[in-house]
Amino acid sequence: MSKIGVMICGHGSRSQAAVDEFAVLAKKLPALLPTDWQVDYGYLEFANPVIRDGLDRLRKAGCDRILAVPGMLFAAMHAKNDIPTVLNTYGARHGIEVSYGRELGVDPKMIAAAGARISEAVARANAEYGDLPLAETALVVIGRGASDPDANANVAKIARMLWEGMGFGWCEVGYSGVTFPLVEPCLDHVSRLGYKRVIVFPYFLFTGILIDRIYGFTDRVAAANPGIDFVKAGYLNDHPMVLETFAERVTEQVGEQPPETCSMCKYRVQVLGFEAEVGRPQESHHHHVEGQGASAPGSNVVDCALCDDFCTGECRLEMAAQDHDHTHDHTHGHDHGHDHGHGHHHHHHYPHDTHPLGPESARRSRR
Repeated sequence: MSKIGVMICGHGSRSQAAVDEFAVLAKKLPALLPTDWQVDYGYLEFANPVIRDGLDRLRKAGCDRILAVPGMLFAAMHAKNDIPTVLNTYGARHGIEVSYGRELGVDPKMIAAAGARISEAVARANAEYGDLPLAETALVVIGRGASDPDANANVAKIARMLWEGMGFGWCEVGYSGVTFPLVEPCLDHVSRLGYKRVIVFPYFLFTGILIDRIYGFTDRVAAANPGIDFVKAGYLNDHPMVLETFAERVTEQVGEQPPETCSMCKYRVQVLGFEAEVGRPQESHHHHVEGQGASAPGSNVVDCALCDDFCTGECRLEMAAQDHDHTHDHTHGHDHGHDHGHGHHHHHHYPHDTHPLGPESARRSRR
């Protein structure tokens, strides 16, 4: 009989508060799993413990089968490339079985958790500003933003289901980075629609620099539009429905037919605008920041010469401008079976880097 261990693979953050929140979630999860399963966690980058540390603890506890899941809402580069690289390498090195489950994804329980956070914000707004029908209120859903249109599209799908399910008058989708529209141009656009109240909901698991960015831009746009109530909703955090979804992603791996992961993966099928990426290898590109911790250089606004109150993401543009890219070849096999060599640029150039409402909009955000 195999002894089963569960590995929760988090992204990691330069924000200690985000790291602490993830740890709380990981500690609450065992109550929803079989009592003889051991649970541990680790982070892909920035924070400690790293994923290998958690795997080491499980292996030393006698676990010879690991059920790993990405602690992420959607499957983009981190869930499709970076985490599988760490898991596959570890399993091969130590001769231990490591399976990999689905991301949280578009799931009714996740939508219910999101709806609960939005409802809390609506109730708070009604108490502070007076009752206003949802049909006269706009909803803005802000996702993280990724280089993968599959993940970005899932944010839009979540937003549509919240909009239609709750009955808001209008809904817009924005992103905190990488793609478009970013938070400020999205909110600027919504401010012109004629709604007296706007609920801004970050579809995020935990706090961190990106949550600060979303709330910071919300305050900025609100100050420029004093006639509109901009209401900041809370992020998902450890809502009970989130915990239930995590538990399901673990337990479904021991079923007769585990669900397929990444059915819209841009590395597997041709996705509009990303056709050239079919068959590209998938390898982690974050070993250089693994375990750096929340006090790493450049991790705080106080250390940044570009930002005043919160991280706007402008530093990413500055790094790209310095042209520190370097090319190297590598090959890697991954669950999806993509095994080809390619040159890779460390400072990623995404298809929408130059979109006027995307990353470039951070340059214009300083007033």
